[in-house]
Amino acid sequence: MTSVKDTASFFVNGSSNQFDFVLALYPQVLKLKAQNKCKKPDELIRLDDWYQNKLPQLIKKRGKERFLVHEELVQTMKWKQTRGKFFPQLSYLIKVNTPRAVQAETKKAFKKLPNLEQAITALSNLKGVGTTMASALLAAAAPETAPFMADECLMAIPEIEGIDYTTREYMNFVQHIQATTDRLNEEVHVEKKWSPHNVELALWTHYVARELQPDLLDDMPAATEGSKNSYSRNPTTATAPKTAAPTN
Repeated sequence: MTSVKDTASFFVNGSSNQFDFVLALYPQVLKLKAQNKCKKPDELIRLDDWYQNKLPQLIKKRGKERFLVHEELVQTMKWKQTRGKFFPQLSYLIKVNTPRAVQAETKKAFKKLPNLEQAITALSNLKGVGTTMASALLAAAAPETAPFMADECLMAIPEIEGIDYTTREYMNFVQHIQATTDRLNEEVHVEKKWSPHNVELALWTHYVARELQPDLLDDMPAATEGSKNSYSRNPTTATAPKTAAPTN
């Protein structure tokens, strides 16, 4: 059983060098996740590389009038459902959107940034796009502002009880992620070294590592000198995960 309390402690108390250590484990932990979840592990690894690295560059190259095309929307849903929970109806609905609607609504949403709430409202005009999917699109377009609302991250934040995937809950999630982002950046005295998306990825990595191969965290370094917070791994702490409702 995943040690939710340990990941929660890491989120609240982990220092920048400890977050660096965990984030560096992401490729290895993603591979473990793929091997445990997928019939074709290489598919998740390929999709994740596309989502984390290639898609943000494609969006950025479009400049101020940035948008997504239909194929990118479908591919993002495929990534989301391959890494997380799979709901066949969402895969169908996302394909129903016309190319024109995808480009128009994503352009409208990206223009609303950094106002995440307004951006999510615009994206919800697309079929099959709920709050979770919208957060995935925004994290690709603006990782410096938007984290992806992964179940594992929601379950590891102590102040979030239960999971209902509302915009209100996402904004609460963003607030907590941003607080940790600000804390880590203040610690290293480097403006914007940490982004909400990187913090979210580190949190996801810690949670999944604890679930699948806890010894990956055995070499966690001590907090850097001068860090206001102190986290040390507790291998014995375990609690039942929060209950999650169907996501979109």
